[in-house]
Amino acid sequence: MTLSFSGATGNIVVYLIKYYNFKSIDAAQLINIINGSSSFSPLLGAIISDSFIGCLPVIIFSSIASLFSIIILTLTAGIKAFRPSNLHTLPTSSQLGLLYTALALYVVGTGGTRYNIMAMGADQLSNVDDQDVFFNWYFIVFYMAGVIGITVIVYIEDSISWVLGYGICSAVNALAVLSLLLGLKYYRRPGLKENPFIAIARVIVAGFRKRKFELSTETVAYYHHPSERADQPPSQTFRCMNRAAVIQQGDVAIDGNIARSWSLCTVKEVEDLKTLIRIVPLWTSTITISISIATQASLSVLQALTMDRSLGPRLLVPAGSFYVTTLLTTCLTLFILDRAIYPLCHRLTSYTPTPLQRIGIGQAFNIAAMAASALVERQRSTIVHEHQAESQPAWIVPMSAFWLVLPCMLTGIGEAFHFPGQIAFYYQEFPESLKSTSTGMIAVILSVGFYSSTGLVEVVRRATSWLPDNLNSSRLENVYWLLTVMTSINFTYYILCAKLYKYKRDKNVVVAANSEQYCL
Repeated sequence: MTLSFSGATGNIVVYLIKYYNFKSIDAAQLINIINGSSSFSPLLGAIISDSFIGCLPVIIFSSIASLFSIIILTLTAGIKAFRPSNLHTLPTSSQLGLLYTALALYVVGTGGTRYNIMAMGADQLSNVDDQDVFFNWYFIVFYMAGVIGITVIVYIEDSISWVLGYGICSAVNALAVLSLLLGLKYYRRPGLKENPFIAIARVIVAGFRKRKFELSTETVAYYHHPSERADQPPSQTFRCMNRAAVIQQGDVAIDGNIARSWSLCTVKEVEDLKTLIRIVPLWTSTITISISIATQASLSVLQALTMDRSLGPRLLVPAGSFYVTTLLTTCLTLFILDRAIYPLCHRLTSYTPTPLQRIGIGQAFNIAAMAASALVERQRSTIVHEHQAESQPAWIVPMSAFWLVLPCMLTGIGEAFHFPGQIAFYYQEFPESLKSTSTGMIAVILSVGFYSSTGLVEVVRRATSWLPDNLNSSRLENVYWLLTVMTSINFTYYILCAKLYKYKRDKNVVVAANSEQYCL
């Protein structure tokens, strides 16, 4: 499905400009909104999976929705009545409605598949080390499929036929749905327990009801489920929440279970909520990465459209394919990390980088990528000024678009560290009942990043003259320098949050010699 998604949407900025007569910045903004929605929707899919029906039904429904999405896009490319008739006609409301329906179904498709599949795959494994390897290889396959989609499929769309390109995407998506259905009897399906979000609400309500209670230092004063260890008191962080587990008369039934569920919670439920609260600062510290990645992804396409994209005398590389460098670099880096660097570190030091350390390394590479983008754009802008071509929006700058490869490579290396690092961190640290939601947390980060990128570009357009419709008269390098400053400040904030974070004590997660140690 990733191959289908990337092939259908990787070049859609160009499709909107050429066939729907969108202005370049408007097309980039629309795609940022779509990317933001498709990044946020996996969290909704994860919540539905954890709370109501499980992963598999959500994955099946969403994969079918994605198939209809690609089919509709194929129809818009193949039937002239479904798009503007010429380059000077704006799309009608019905034409836009059909286009937006396809994009909305695409959002639904990604919402139920992208990270639910990851959680479901990890559920097939019991060992944390095996799960880490699975996450790495999931991203390798994910990015490789994206590479094929953005290169081969996009080339077919640009050079042969949009109908053929989208048709291939439809066929691939149909094959994915078929393979999913054929494997139904082989999947391990963990049973659903109590709605985890209701459990969170119960802790808050019970704590509020007992807000005037005195806290005890005795373990027996707090309720533990009969199936849980009863010799460990609640932690002292966020002590006010411990009141939710304080036992008072009438809270516990004769059989030892909770009699009044909105007045008493288990110590484990209280600790689970504390863990989620401790994660929030770290989660917010990774949003700026997504803002920079989203902005670079959309603006680099516009840069490529104004540069020399020829590869040899006959081949013209599609503008949407340059960002494939990021995907290729991520795949290669992940492979090297998983097969060479991490095992070597373990053999030499009996230690491998923790998830938080990997996220930090990724953030450092992200800063370097934004600075590199600024330098490349500065050179492109200088050439435009030398030729006095600022007033010629269609003028192709005599500078190879392959200069965009360097910043994209740096972004790709960074993604190889921080995306799998985030997934591993959330999956290990989240409560057991929220495993699907844990993998969906990165979806929220990406979503907020894309939406914030759209907002950032809009603010820059309104407040400055850096981003006119004519990119040759722009000051795009200033946008990249702004992102460099933002990511640098955010990196400092991340280091502080990571230093203060204490990993939860879990027999399956080895993060330090001392489980009480504050560490990255």
